[in-house]
Amino acid sequence: MGKKIKVYNIDIVIYSKNEAEYISLTDMARFKDSKRTNYIIQNWMRSRSTIEFIGLWEQLNNQNFKSIEFDAFKNEAGSNSFSLTPQRWIETTNAIGIISKSGRYGGTYAYKDIAFEFATWLSPTFKLYLIKEYQRLKEIENNQYNLEWNVKRILSKVNYTIQTDAVKDYILPKSNYTKDTEWLAYAEEADILNVALFGCTAKQWREANTRLTLEGKNLRDIASINELAVLSNLESANADMINQGRN
Repeated sequence: MGKKIKVYNIDIVIYSKNEAEYISLTDMARFKDSKRTNYIIQNWMRSRSTIEFIGLWEQLNNQNFKSIEFDAFKNEAGSNSFSLTPQRWIETTNAIGIISKSGRYGGTYAYKDIAFEFATWLSPTFKLYLIKEYQRLKEIENNQYNLEWNVKRILSKVNYTIQTDAVKDYILPKSNYTKDTEWLAYAEEADILNVALFGCTAKQWREANTRLTLEGKNLRDIASINELAVLSNLESANADMINQGRN
């Protein structure tokens, strides 16, 4: 099930797909008529201004959008005989801003820009409350993310210095590393734990995740809190073994 916000005592589902969020137009349509939500959405899509808006959104955000088919809909829009369902719009134009979902939480969903436009058509007041609740949800999520990020940062550091100090005090004095290559000793000890916990070295992870690497992320940045807790314990145990000469 997706996340939910409540507007005018109506539960509105927010569905995530490919890192994008879509708001349920079906739920929003209940503000007008709880029994004829499909009719409400289709009535909104009959308008030329609606077709122009959702078509422009697709042209700006969807390189596979079929503009010729869009022009045909735009020319027909507004006439008494014109009707358009979300499914027909999606299938004909290859649109991505509106999606149809089946199942228990099925219905018509739209990217937030389009959902807010639909809300304007329903009621400007409804739109303002929708935006307010959506923003409140984002603030809660950001606070949770920041809290998790801080916890992960603490876990990443808590025993790391214990291990690096052990390398400096017990491994480097007995090794043949030069000043310029001492970093290899630290990297090798870190990778022993990386392989044990994640199944790969830091270099192997970077080669397999070039996009995240370009964003400045590393293997431990994307680890879960549980994984980092285990890693912290491994670092402490590894430092003890280094100190005892068992490494």
